[in-house]
Amino acid sequence: MSEPTLPANLPPPLPVIRPRRLQAGDTIGLINPSGAIHERAPFEQTHRALSALGFRVQEAPNARARYGHMAGTPQQRADDIHTLFADPAVAGVLAVTGGSGANRVLPLLDYGLIGRNPKFLGGFSDLTALISAVHVKTGLVTFHSPLGRSDWNAFSTEHFKALLMDGQAATLPLPSTAMPAEAEAVSTLRSGQARGPLQGGNLAVLTSLAGTPFMPRLDGAILFLEDVNEYIYRVDRMLSTLMLSGDLARVAGVVLGGFTNCKPSEGSYGTLTLEEVFDDYFVPLGVPVFRGAPFGHVKHKITLPLGVTVEMDADAGTLRLLEPAVV
Repeated sequence: MSEPTLPANLPPPLPVIRPRRLQAGDTIGLINPSGAIHERAPFEQTHRALSALGFRVQEAPNARARYGHMAGTPQQRADDIHTLFADPAVAGVLAVTGGSGANRVLPLLDYGLIGRNPKFLGGFSDLTALISAVHVKTGLVTFHSPLGRSDWNAFSTEHFKALLMDGQAATLPLPSTAMPAEAEAVSTLRSGQARGPLQGGNLAVLTSLAGTPFMPRLDGAILFLEDVNEYIYRVDRMLSTLMLSGDLARVAGVVLGGFTNCKPSEGSYGTLTLEEVFDDYFVPLGVPVFRGAPFGHVKHKITLPLGVTVEMDADAGTLRLLEPAVV
């Protein structure tokens, strides 16, 4: 596969800004920049989980708003992000849930305000749009982390605390933490080690950013991907988009997490398997690739920092941070 040249109009990456380490007693602000939540239980669950970690919790003014299937108008959701980043009493910002609609917020954000007030920003799934855009536009390390309504089990909590509260330059998954029995086994698509800045998230959402000012630079990056409820032909099409854009050919390595409930569509006879699709796109890259990392729409998940330099080992199935994600 020939390597395309880097687009001439791609701006240089911004200096990396690491947020302050979180501590017990800090206030975590809750945003809901994607799908609407129609019941109180997810908020109650989020408050309990964060309180158990020792945090105070503050909801953004529009966190419970609704606009169609989205959690308020794009401007309401942007205003909530501005409110929490501008508040010096708020140490971090976490999304309650994913869904869809975060892309509509991106052009409304004051990235200067966010960059002047660096703090933890986390979530996954549709939040790939927000954490990617904020990192691209400000240089702030953002986090592919559990959502507020995620299952804050011991495995997920331990990894969140290691990166965000203990400030460890950790090897992920943590060597001291047993992998859950239901976790997908690690499989090596192409052996080797590689290092580079960590970038990625949900495949569908990341692909939706292709060609926009909010798409992360993937040249020399360790790309991590996950998805849920996508037919295999759609996964194929999304990977094709990353290939045709030239982004895929510039990565230094690939780490695949959960592709939960990604299966053939009804009536699609003779379809490729997900494994075959991955082989078609990733093996020809000539870089290390492994599958089965515990992140994405899975119960037990690690927290991943966007923009931090990591070293991947496709044979061991690990990611080692070469620097702390927080200060």
